[in-house]
Amino acid sequence: MFVLSLIALAIASISAFVSLNAKEEVFKVAMACLAIVSVFLTLILAPWEIQLIVVAIPLAIAQGAAPKAIAKFNHRSTEKSMN
Repeated sequence: MFVLSLIALAIASISAFVSLNAKEEVFKVAMACLAIVSVFLTLILAPWEIQLIVVAIPLAIAQGAAPKAIAKFNHRSTEKSMN
C-alpha cells in the first residue's frame, strides 16, 4: 500500500508541475484535475499513521489559531462600538 501511495504522490507532483508550466488552458485544467485526484488517492492509500498526521496537524493549527482569531474579532468589535 505504501508503494502505491508513493506512486500516486509522484503522479500528483508531476501533474501539478506540468499544470503550472503548460501553455494550453485545457491541458492545464486536465493536469490540475489529475493532481487533485492523485492527492486524494494518495491519502486513501497512505498508511493510517500518515492519515492521522494529515488530519491531526490542521486540527491542531486550527485549534491554536481559533482563540487568537476570536480575540482579534472581539477587539475589533469593541473598537467599532466605542466609535
